[in-house]
Amino acid sequence: MVKVLIKKLNSKVKLPEYKTSGSSGMDVMAFTDNPIRIAPNSLKIIPTGFSIAIPEGLEIQIRPRSGLSAKFNLGILNTPGTIDSDYRGELKIILFNHGNNDYVVNNNDRIAQMVLTPIIKMELEEVDDLPETLRGSGGFGSTGK
Repeated sequence: MVKVLIKKLNSKVKLPEYKTSGSSGMDVMAFTDNPIRIAPNSLKIIPTGFSIAIPEGLEIQIRPRSGLSAKFNLGILNTPGTIDSDYRGELKIILFNHGNNDYVVNNNDRIAQMVLTPIIKMELEEVDDLPETLRGSGGFGSTGK
């Protein structure tokens, strides 16, 4: 278990939590004074009312909740969203409505999951040629359906 510092930006904020012992991600709730209506094929940036200090070498990934996706066609636009270890502003969620009906986000609605993930930094080495593979440069469905 890794200790992560979190700061409520308002005393009424509900902090993220794991719903079961086997949950990979913590549920993140909306924090809003008024309902936020998301029209079809549009997005809204939803406040959460907290900021967080992630230890260096880690990131938080913001992922959609499967129930919202399956039932309401609601997703996270930049899935997975990345919260860097040096960001200290309010965590906000970019929700996109892929459906045909308006979706309303109310205060304390569970809107996303956040997963703590290790980061492995890479060192780039420029070369003239890359090692050959069986696949080569084939992409976008080149291996079949």
